[in-house]
Amino acid sequence: MPMSAAEVERAILSALPGATVEIIDLAGDGDHYSAVVTAPQFAGLNRVAQQRLVYNALGGRMGGALHALKLTTRPA
Repeated sequence: MPMSAAEVERAILSALPGATVEIIDLAGDGDHYSAVVTAPQFAGLNRVAQQRLVYNALGGRMGGALHALKLTTRPA
């Protein structure tokens, strides 16, 4: 079963308190999302490290419950 946009947002916010998350369902199928995550935890990290924090927040659901995520990260 695919993850809802709300579930994706909750998972990210739970792991990155103080972050802001914008989710867009790209295909209307609840399986392909775009996310913009702005978080204070990203300060001083390169993009790979920032994105790794987000993927870790999703707890291994990428490629399973969450098929595709176009991710943009920004330090707060």
